[in-house]
Amino acid sequence: MRSRLDNHNPSPKNHVLPSHNILHEAMSLDNVKHIVLVLSGKGGVGKSSITTQLALSLSLAGKSVGILDIDLTGPSIPRLLGLESAKITQAPGGWLPCEVHKEQVLPPIPTPPPSQAQNGTSNATPATNPTNGTTAPQQPPEPEVQAEPDTDAPIGSLHAISLALLLPSRSSAIVWRGPKKTAMVRQFLTDVLWPPTDYLLIDTPPGTSDEHISLAETLLSKSLPGQLSGAVIVTTPQAVAVSDVRKEVNFCGKVGIEVVGVVENMSGFVCECCGEEANLFGKGGGEIMASDFGVRFLGRVPVDGQWGVLVEEGRRPVYGKVESNGEGRYADEEGNVGEVDDKGRREDGLLVDKYRSCALRGVFEGITGQLIGIIEGQLDGNG
Repeated sequence: MRSRLDNHNPSPKNHVLPSHNILHEAMSLDNVKHIVLVLSGKGGVGKSSITTQLALSLSLAGKSVGILDIDLTGPSIPRLLGLESAKITQAPGGWLPCEVHKEQVLPPIPTPPPSQAQNGTSNATPATNPTNGTTAPQQPPEPEVQAEPDTDAPIGSLHAISLALLLPSRSSAIVWRGPKKTAMVRQFLTDVLWPPTDYLLIDTPPGTSDEHISLAETLLSKSLPGQLSGAVIVTTPQAVAVSDVRKEVNFCGKVGIEVVGVVENMSGFVCECCGEEANLFGKGGGEIMASDFGVRFLGRVPVDGQWGVLVEEGRRPVYGKVESNGEGRYADEEGNVGEVDDKGRREDGLLVDKYRSCALRGVFEGITGQLIGIIEGQLDGNG
């Protein structure tokens, strides 16, 4: 019997759908070299944030990247990437993922002079007017441009697709039973026409339910030999999270998916004002779990308020000068308060460019360096 919810439930069938059978044999992943799942048995540990930063870091390393968001009931990737106003395009044979940025060379990162970066004030000295002996403040110097060693190296392209891009609004709810979820996951795997892509990151919902089983079965049966590189497991340090995430590691073992490594998210917080470090959720739980299962521990990711400012408000991270008040408003160093609308970003510019100023970039350089080394055969996956 048809449920009344089906009459009101927003469905991709009301928008754009490929016209061919979703169970066709040919996969749309032929252009993808490596597929990496981002998994966790626990909700709220930051899988989408980790997926986004892995993608940005891989792109900065020169790799072409795709993100497939199969969290059907709570998709976050479009918001994190600033794609909420984008729509999926239908092409002959399937869907085209949305482009986040092209392969290109980024400009050098603009940085303020050291004295201003440290205290947020200008070090300009007053100039004397020769006609009347009065003094007038000089204009502060323009921000310096500090070139990076790899500034001439092109970044890789980034594309993404999510069910959220097929829905009429961000508040639209998906109320689907298991079979419909399974069909949607298979359709994302078979009907998205990815461009040449070095790494496809698949952001998953928490748990080990229908989406995970469908994903594992389809990839293991349809992917090319060696294409499915494995899974990155995300946890937070506290015991209640680690106990649930252990189930995800066991799930990978049962279905035959290799665990590439473990990331411990929300591991510590450094105050931007005083520099004091606090372990909000403890420390070391992810590393102990990785050791227990004999898999590589990829690293700890601390809480960084400026990462939230970047993805929510679109502003380049600035430490010690600009802070968000957490209410969709921001205050600059003069105390001026501005509004941030619910859908947009305050600043133009590429997310990947502004991410270079985020303190977490260095953390993820280390994590993605290990990831590339393991997958491309330069490192031992057991750490």
